[in-house]
Amino acid sequence: MPLRIETFNSKGWRSGGNFGGTTLFKALGHPLAAQHAETLLQRLHASAPLAVYDPLGQASDFEVFYSLEGHAVAAAFVQNIDQIGSEIAGCEAQPVTELPDCSASTLLVAAFDADRLVDHIHHLIPQGMNVVTLDEMRLPSDWLSNSRKYLDPLNFATNFAFFRDTETLHTSVQTANYWSGYGADSTELWLCLFDDDGSVLASWNEPLPNSCATITIDSSEVRERFDLGEFCGSLFIHALRVRGHDVVKYALDIHGKGTDTLSCTHDANAWPADLYAGMPAPDAGERVVLWIQNSHPIAIPPGGIGINAMGSQDIAWLNQDIPAFGTFPLEINALLPDLHWPNQIEVQAGRYFVRPRYEIEGPNGQRRISHANVERTDLEPDPRIPGLGELMGKGYILPFPVLPLDKFQSVSLPTPMTTAQQELPIKCVLIDAGGETVAEKFLGRIDRRDSVMVDVDSWLAETGAELPSGYGHLELLYDFREGGEADGWLHGISRYHRRHSDHAAETSFGAHIFNTPITYKDEPQSYAASPPGLSTRLFLRLGTEGTETMCHLIYPSSLHWKDHSDTQLILHDGNGNVVDTISVRIPCGGSLHWRFHETFDAQMIAQAGEGSYILVRDTTCRLFGYHGLLTDDAAFCLDHMFGF
Repeated sequence: MPLRIETFNSKGWRSGGNFGGTTLFKALGHPLAAQHAETLLQRLHASAPLAVYDPLGQASDFEVFYSLEGHAVAAAFVQNIDQIGSEIAGCEAQPVTELPDCSASTLLVAAFDADRLVDHIHHLIPQGMNVVTLDEMRLPSDWLSNSRKYLDPLNFATNFAFFRDTETLHTSVQTANYWSGYGADSTELWLCLFDDDGSVLASWNEPLPNSCATITIDSSEVRERFDLGEFCGSLFIHALRVRGHDVVKYALDIHGKGTDTLSCTHDANAWPADLYAGMPAPDAGERVVLWIQNSHPIAIPPGGIGINAMGSQDIAWLNQDIPAFGTFPLEINALLPDLHWPNQIEVQAGRYFVRPRYEIEGPNGQRRISHANVERTDLEPDPRIPGLGELMGKGYILPFPVLPLDKFQSVSLPTPMTTAQQELPIKCVLIDAGGETVAEKFLGRIDRRDSVMVDVDSWLAETGAELPSGYGHLELLYDFREGGEADGWLHGISRYHRRHSDHAAETSFGAHIFNTPITYKDEPQSYAASPPGLSTRLFLRLGTEGTETMCHLIYPSSLHWKDHSDTQLILHDGNGNVVDTISVRIPCGGSLHWRFHETFDAQMIAQAGEGSYILVRDTTCRLFGYHGLLTDDAAFCLDHMFGF
């Protein structure tokens, strides 16, 4: 059964927007708040009997993490008459006007910013009754972006990163101080590293310059700094004193100390979901591990997490617990031994952990890492989507790169991503870099249980079509020629194999409406304002010595927009200073595949130095981007980029 705590509310949320999830669970479950909660519970136990006042309906959320069982709760009171008679801490809730007759020694007011709430009932509190509030769990006041409203999302700009360092593997997390662009001052990161058993290995602060400078957290450096042994766990990241974004975005790279591993992914959605999907089953000879990062200060019980083939009700449950803030490698091959690629896996997550990474180990030891996606439970089929074409052309577009054909094989797979999606009526369009459509095929009304893979090599061979530029992109689009329904949450996986090697990489994403002045709901999405989002600001982290950075920019357009983009590739040094700018033009509906060292002058690259990055900027259109790293020995990685 999922945790009975709200981690996400779609009201006011926009996909790609600056704010995500809810705040109360973050305030209650923050690692530092959890330490304060232990002290609070000890105080409550010592001052029993206890009464609970729940003015805002938050006591049940508190009890998810910190049970009051055994604390001799004698009575419970509420403010809202609709909650009278409900159960709170094992007691039937009474109106707070009955508080004067309560004989408890201590009153717990289950709310933050409680002074005003306590003042409202001060005359009702019996003489001698102690008053305790959740404000005793507050984080330090100098951490806060908004001291007047504790549950402001900006006070809890937090996230988790998968973080590992062994003799053969290490991890790096890179982000930029994009909050400075919104006026934030004296921003820093509070970091807490948990081992796989949930124990704290280290915690520290990393100040950020007051500019859009980068910061890289390298597992090897952390290990040396704190004199640690090997570890594999979670890095909790809290950005302090921020503005504009409560979402901590980052690029995460996994490096092998040999030649078998070079992989990348990015930030997790910072709210634990009921379900995740879009996770591939193992291909022949592969071992697949789902990395579960418990994101709460309570253990995940046996049977709390399960996996199943997409569309199947036959769930394989994990029969062991995972400690608070612990990390566990769930072996897909062991729980679902008969499921193979291109079948897909649905994760029964129970709101216990943020969007998880999965790691695939190939038959010859090569590793790659990617992430599952949140499977929405709050969407229903939208009867207006089939008619959008009259005004919005292609409507929702899911663009994936077709990497240079002489070097890579490109494969894509549509993936159900809401509980309402019993079918996906889809077609696939193959487009050259110049914007010319070279092939198109209807994939049908794909049943939830089916996996229909698009292999670009096979498609070109079957049709005799060619990509004149040698690369391009494909688009997954809704197609209602045979009927069907849609909800706008179209997702897919795209997998890439480097020819003449055993190395592969994959990424996943969802569809959006691109480059139309007409809006529908929250589309075309905007990162910083209301739709339509018709500009581009993408962060491109750059590889270290021995790797080449590649970038694949796509100019998708639901309706024909401007003939060409006016795109600037702006090279910054590690302090956020502009070093060089290259202008490029991408045809509407086309794409551009480029490499860092082939595009920028060697002198400018040297001047940018360590920690440099590129901002892809375009004020004329919305681009979608993918980034990756390559080595000469055939290892490579690929993922989609993020904006801010």
